Amino acid sequence: MLSIIKSLTKRQKRMIMLTLDSLLIVCATIFALAVRGLPEHFLDTLGGYAPVLPVTVIVGIFVSIRLGVCSTQLNAYETAAVGSTAILATILSAVSLLSASVLELDFPLGVHIMFGAIFFSLVVLSRVVLLHIVLKIYRLGDGRCRVLIYGAGTTGTQLVSALRGHEIIEPIAFVDDNIGLQGLNVSKLPVYSPLGIAELVVEKQIDRVLLAVPSLSTPKQAQIARRLEKLGLEVQTLPSFAQLIGEEALVDKLSPVAPRRFLNRDEIASRIDEGVGSYADKVVFVSGAGGSIGSELCRQVLLCRPTKLVLFELSELALYNADMEIRQLAEVSDIEIVSVLGTVTDSRQLRKVLSQHKVNVILHAAAYKHVPLVEANPLSGLVNNVLGTQSLAEQAARAGVERFILISTDKAVRPTNIMGGSKRLAELVIQDMARKYGGEAGVIFSMVRFGNVLGSSGSVVPLFQEQVSRGGPLTVTDRGVARYFMTVEEAVRLVLQAGSLAQGGEVFVLDMGKPVPILKLARQVIETAGYTVRDEDNPDGDIEIEITGLRPGEKMTEELTLSGVLLNTAHPKIYSAREDGLNELEIASVLRDLREALVANDEDLARQVVYRWVEGFAAPEALRKSS
Repeated sequence: MLSIIKSLTKRQKRMIMLTLDSLLIVCATIFALAVRGLPEHFLDTLGGYAPVLPVTVIVGIFVSIRLGVCSTQLNAYETAAVGSTAILATILSAVSLLSASVLELDFPLGVHIMFGAIFFSLVVLSRVVLLHIVLKIYRLGDGRCRVLIYGAGTTGTQLVSALRGHEIIEPIAFVDDNIGLQGLNVSKLPVYSPLGIAELVVEKQIDRVLLAVPSLSTPKQAQIARRLEKLGLEVQTLPSFAQLIGEEALVDKLSPVAPRRFLNRDEIASRIDEGVGSYADKVVFVSGAGGSIGSELCRQVLLCRPTKLVLFELSELALYNADMEIRQLAEVSDIEIVSVLGTVTDSRQLRKVLSQHKVNVILHAAAYKHVPLVEANPLSGLVNNVLGTQSLAEQAARAGVERFILISTDKAVRPTNIMGGSKRLAELVIQDMARKYGGEAGVIFSMVRFGNVLGSSGSVVPLFQEQVSRGGPLTVTDRGVARYFMTVEEAVRLVLQAGSLAQGGEVFVLDMGKPVPILKLARQVIETAGYTVRDEDNPDGDIEIEITGLRPGEKMTEELTLSGVLLNTAHPKIYSAREDGLNELEIASVLRDLREALVANDEDLARQVVYRWVEGFAAPEALRKSS
């Protein structure tokens, strides 16, 4: 039966309703004559009215089509359709009266009025009965979706009313946090406690939960949804009023909170023109140009007016995005933009690019920097960060570039992870290159060391903001963890200025203020988003902060120098640290051992190279003994 109903076309459904209404005209006529006519001569009376009946049926069909009475869906038969039916009944009463008068049939006025009233009642009653029959057939058929409504307030009851006549969706019950509503019937549905949802789902065979609690904050709705999804339920949220009237798009266009809001200090506002001389009218090569630091380097180098800017990047997508943006920024200038897809571990490609474009300055920002990923993939991290740096620096020396600036990190100081160890080895390689190829007419090799960059890919603030959007929790590894932070703009400005100050072999350290506690940062992100922290002091808050424990290789706090001694430079926010390195033979041994580990695909051997040669490395006890 269900398949037959579903197979009916709109035209077929309309024909069925027209046929039904025509039969109801006949039935209404019979009832009206029986009630207001002459019962003792009922058949004679009916025979006398027979000439009028075809007229009312024909007019009824025409008017029903015009008013749309026969086309109204059963589950949409409400005030407007009932009103149309009343108009149809009134017109048929008038037609009956007029036809009888024209044919000079003597019937009381009450018969025609009664006919219209009975027809109206029969049509409305037929729609109600048909709706219940069709819904019963659908409920007995396959594909019926039984839903539980979370929230028995105004929104929930309105939702039930809207779903009452739905062909597929059947509201079964409410759940609500309000103890006063639990155990009652609302809109003819029972209200249960959310604590018993798991049992209720099994007992009532619930397929889906509809969240009808728009008054709850987005994080709390997200928390409820995740809890329900763990029960294997499909969860849907009732659209907010802003979404329904189209204002949600406006909210989406609002700018996210700027990372500098979380610095807890004044941003360094140096002028870019302080270091322009080292880059103006030069060919500048930026490795890792598609990354957070690399792309900002490209933007600010453009302001220094180089003749050519070479974007070198391993990721095709990152290079495409950087190329599109930098070309647009350079439209009004005569700066040539060259984008090269490649890796810093490919010496032959580097040699070709550096010589072909006659590169003067190299800003080396290409590196794998995510601590857990490099810890899990030590060979890839060491090859890219150490051997890649050595390869690029070697080709830079052969090509006779003027300056080579390595972008380093505070994690290179007494590291506890492979990423930090790889960056320290890269620093040692650059120090060795400065000794070998420096001098008055040689290449100026230097490096700039700074901490975390707010807003960069993989950094903690975007992670926290994404966790807030999902309703939390925000994950902090330890209550005591603290980090140095800079914005990408101020970090790059100081990198370019430090590069212009370099004489060769320096380790430049940027003034980053005081370390910021990550727990405090998490609270700021939650509160800046307009929510409250849920903890012991505020159990009704929106989002909680979860302490997950330190990850492998993670430190509580970072350092900026090995010795703790910083020397002033010409710039008040840039310091220089002279640190002991490895001699030429030791660097050769490091590179040889790393290549052997790569050829043998031996991760333990690669780790032991780092543990042996990086000063202050806190290696795991077992591997320290084996090395």
